[in-house]
Amino acid sequence: MPDKPHRPFVEIFDTTLRDGAQTEGISYSVDDKLRIARKLDELGVTFIEGGWPGSNPKDAVFFERARTEPWTHARIVAFGATRRASLTPADDPSVRALVEAGTTVCAIFGKSSVLQVQEVLRTTLEENLKMIEDTVSYLRAQGKRVIYDAEHFFDGYRLDSAYALQTLQAAVRGGAETIVLCDTNGGSLPWQVESAVQEVIAHLGPVPVGIHAHDDTGCGVANSMAAVRAGARHVQGTINGYGERCGNANLCVVIPNLELKLNLRALPAGALPRLHEVARFVAEVANLAPNEHMAYVGDSAFAHKAGVHVSAMQRHPDAYQHIDPTVVGNQMRVVVSELSGRANVVSKAGELGLQNLDAATGARIVELIKEREHAGFSFEAAEASVALLVRRLAPDYQPLFSLLDYRGMVSRHGDRSMAEATIKLSIGGHEVHTAAEGNGPVNAFDQALRKALQPLFPQVKEIQLADYKVRILNSNNGTAAVTRVLIDWHDGAARRWSTVGAGTNILDATWLALADGYEYILTPQVAPRAVTIS
Repeated sequence: MPDKPHRPFVEIFDTTLRDGAQTEGISYSVDDKLRIARKLDELGVTFIEGGWPGSNPKDAVFFERARTEPWTHARIVAFGATRRASLTPADDPSVRALVEAGTTVCAIFGKSSVLQVQEVLRTTLEENLKMIEDTVSYLRAQGKRVIYDAEHFFDGYRLDSAYALQTLQAAVRGGAETIVLCDTNGGSLPWQVESAVQEVIAHLGPVPVGIHAHDDTGCGVANSMAAVRAGARHVQGTINGYGERCGNANLCVVIPNLELKLNLRALPAGALPRLHEVARFVAEVANLAPNEHMAYVGDSAFAHKAGVHVSAMQRHPDAYQHIDPTVVGNQMRVVVSELSGRANVVSKAGELGLQNLDAATGARIVELIKEREHAGFSFEAAEASVALLVRRLAPDYQPLFSLLDYRGMVSRHGDRSMAEATIKLSIGGHEVHTAAEGNGPVNAFDQALRKALQPLFPQVKEIQLADYKVRILNSNNGTAAVTRVLIDWHDGAARRWSTVGAGTNILDATWLALADGYEYILTPQVAPRAVTIS
């Protein structure tokens, strides 16, 4: 999307490394935090909050190492609190740690709510105002830019608006460059946020105002948008919406909303298409599965399953998409399932290089998919199996190999278990018989299959199983239930593919998924051509 210099600018303050690290199940190493910070800098966010240097040694090490990094776009921010009631800022170890972190920007939080001051800090309202002003003023005297986070602001504003506004004025007197209104408990609704932000902006005048929203009502993104509509020009959040409890405002949704829906500038020109990559990168480093249904960047965000949708989009790409997915680095996908119509199949075949399906072929493919999904298969996430299903309908199709026999054995000797598999294949008219051991029957099966294929297909050694998933479909049948096996593959390069198998025998289901996986990648890719049933 070409940049428009006249578009108003919104600062993006990313707190994935601090607030996002409070997600249950996330524990970043220092190296993890640096890797994510570099990726965020490449994306072009304005600020990266690295952590709380006064709270743990890991964050202190992060800031030490961050000082040697050549940051291009972002400012690294150290996070902390106002001084304690009994200390001056210079005597408070956590405030001194902010100075020692060596960042040019600090973000500090203070209490905005009468309840929080009296019941949590257990100090006076007047002392809290001094704590805010003194700490901001001290950091400014140390040469720091200061962003002030007004913790529990919206709750405090509803409880006692006059005092909540006094806390903001204290930060302004101290020299804070931006006042950020925090919905710390995440309980506010968009119209409440928009009204309060309008009133704060009228009260503070030219001082920039920001928003820090949590998602406890599912309104983190909506509350951020409401604040920006009201005049906020600084938004805090996290990649993928990570954060304590229900998470923070999701920057992967906030940023494209700002750029594409509100016509505001949030990233450098040309950076928005990196968003999909950044979302998946952060999920990988955090060791969490990506949310495939996330707006904009989820792999299902532009996936189309209903036949009427796909048919309409063949006529016009905007029929069922609110933006061009490539703008955020994503792509449109057609999902093939038992709900598919011929339009889905034709579109998917085109993606796979198989063009001009005739009506009979399209109808037959739809029929096969519905039959197999009724038997337990699921083709939505197994596009390689869909490709093979289409290829196998061609009159000149020849299987790369076929199974003649297999046998599996599992035994235990003392505290050591062993699995062994034998397999007999027909490859090019020749019978190949191999055996292998593995750490389980599936691994042994895969190893035996590899041994059979590798003499003719040496590239097999590059093929890896990235994931092996098993789902029991009709668990009420107990051990006689149908088992679905989904395998994700890669070849060490950029190619990734997925296959599926199903059956009441887990090894039969595994064989189908394994055979599809190897045949798909080892078969020379056919040039785009017509496929018809003879």
